[in-house]
Amino acid sequence: MTVPSSDPFELGPEHEQVVYAHDSATGLRAIVAIHSTALGPALGGTRFHPYPTTDAALRDVLDLSRGMSYKAALAGLDLGGGKAVIIGDPRTLKSEALLRAYGRFVQSLGGRYRTACDVGTFSEDMDHIARECDYVTGRTTAHGGAGDSSVLTAYGVFQGMRAAAEAAWGDTSLAGRTVGVAGVGKVGRHLVGHLVEDGADVVVTDTWQPALDRIVDEHPGVRVVASTQALVEGSLDVYAPCALGGALTDDVVEVLSARVVCGAANNQLAHPGVEKSLADRGIVYAPDYCVNAGGLMQVADELDPVGFSFERAQQRASRIYDTTRDVLALAARDGVSPALAADRLAEARMRDVGRLRGIWIS
Repeated sequence: MTVPSSDPFELGPEHEQVVYAHDSATGLRAIVAIHSTALGPALGGTRFHPYPTTDAALRDVLDLSRGMSYKAALAGLDLGGGKAVIIGDPRTLKSEALLRAYGRFVQSLGGRYRTACDVGTFSEDMDHIARECDYVTGRTTAHGGAGDSSVLTAYGVFQGMRAAAEAAWGDTSLAGRTVGVAGVGKVGRHLVGHLVEDGADVVVTDTWQPALDRIVDEHPGVRVVASTQALVEGSLDVYAPCALGGALTDDVVEVLSARVVCGAANNQLAHPGVEKSLADRGIVYAPDYCVNAGGLMQVADELDPVGFSFERAQQRASRIYDTTRDVLALAARDGVSPALAADRLAEARMRDVGRLRGIWIS
């Protein structure tokens, strides 16, 4: 396996553990990053993606795992933050053998990290992983799991969007608002359904034509544009980035007409300082890890001793509306960005609740 040229101790000084896995027989190359177990075992999905370099995969897994710690803390869960990446194209590399090899790797961590679905992985993949591993969530309902976590991820984003709309316009309804959704895969597809049901005028884009075809087939009134650039340059009330991270660049913020930004993608801010540019333009930003926590709540519910309950998980996800309101209110009160306000709330819980726990060991 290629050793990254960057020093992980410098890239992730806050992280408790970063572990590499390589199985030559199946082509598995994976990295698990455990950011914090202050509140409990680290839970986070496995992303299967054709990263151009190991360095790129490392940077992504470090960023994503840190976000999971903050997401779990802000959501009120007794879980820490972790994430995993498998390097390669899932359309050509993924196999039962590879997934089972990966399951043995996760099992070797003894429960400090618990995995679930993410970009490039699905509930059926978790079933394969679980044949070798006890620390898997997001399995299919046929195997007693929570199923596709994108269902409540989208529901939570919609609740956060309602709170952001209230802050922007004094009304939680999206009826009559033009909402642009970039990325209509697993989460974006469900989000579009909520928006259409609420009466929004929805515009979408995606790099994968079958995803667009499916959306138009399900919701004939939805409009399609050719690219993300065309979407953000168009007339929008709300912009919902629902693909990969880094969507909010300086160039995007400069041309964005939307009054609200609220989407499912992780790590939307391309660099520190973008949140100030959003505020300077009067754009209400609902922090990504605040609004996209519904999927985490869904798979975390599998860990309940009495078993998974979709109704209980959905009830918890509905409170993302209240959490988003609290974040936006704190930002307004303290004169800081919503991103910083969300960080402060999450850090306070990790400090006040987790300080006596130390590192979580099974």
